[in-house]
Amino acid sequence: MGRLDDRSIIVTGAAQGIGATYAKALAAEGARVTLCDLTEPRSVADEIRAAGGQAISMVTDVTSSSAVAAMVKATVAAYGTVHGLVNNAAMFGSLKLQPFMDIESDEWDKVMAVNTRGVFECVKAVVPIMRNQKYGKIINIASGTLFKGTPHLLHYVASKGAVVAMTRVMARELGGDNILVNCIAPGLTLSPAVQASYSLAEIEANKATRALKREEEPEDIIGALIFFASAESDFITGQTLLVDGGSVMH
Repeated sequence: MGRLDDRSIIVTGAAQGIGATYAKALAAEGARVTLCDLTEPRSVADEIRAAGGQAISMVTDVTSSSAVAAMVKATVAAYGTVHGLVNNAAMFGSLKLQPFMDIESDEWDKVMAVNTRGVFECVKAVVPIMRNQKYGKIINIASGTLFKGTPHLLHYVASKGAVVAMTRVMARELGGDNILVNCIAPGLTLSPAVQASYSLAEIEANKATRALKREEEPEDIIGALIFFASAESDFITGQTLLVDGGSVMH
């Protein structure tokens, strides 16, 4: 028996990296998962099914309300309902580290559209279903950077600060329907995108800020994710849990 048996959970940004790790971990605990991304996450879904899990996949732009609605509709058609949503889709690895004075307005808008409005669109799409069943788990993914004021990523840090703020408001507005909204804030995690974009010196400098002196791997976040998705956290809402090896103590 898994901790998430028969729960239907959507994971955005699940084609690769941390999102793929999330989806596989949820499925391993018994969840029936929907994977979506701008790149078709079929290979990850195939891997889940090969391991005995249940998964469907599709291309979805989280900034498009119609695309998100279609994704939720497909999930309900496949699994009957939606119990959980993991808002993982975000722009990060492709962003250039630079002073905020050098960030172009168009890039600012793109980051905000994906990282902030994407969360808004996905939550709006699943809430009617969760309200009808008087239960739901929404897990937003923020970042430890907002607690540090990490320089040279102002648009990203601002977008993730907004995600924490949205988590708190959503938890207040949805609590009466027994829909719980929580947030995970990982530290710098060694996803393929981070390894391609960050130098060894930058990764080592980040590691030095931690109480636990090692790199953070995608698997380090799984425990918090499963906890928030499961019945074990059914009286916890509006919270942000830092998973960063003690870089920030909050």
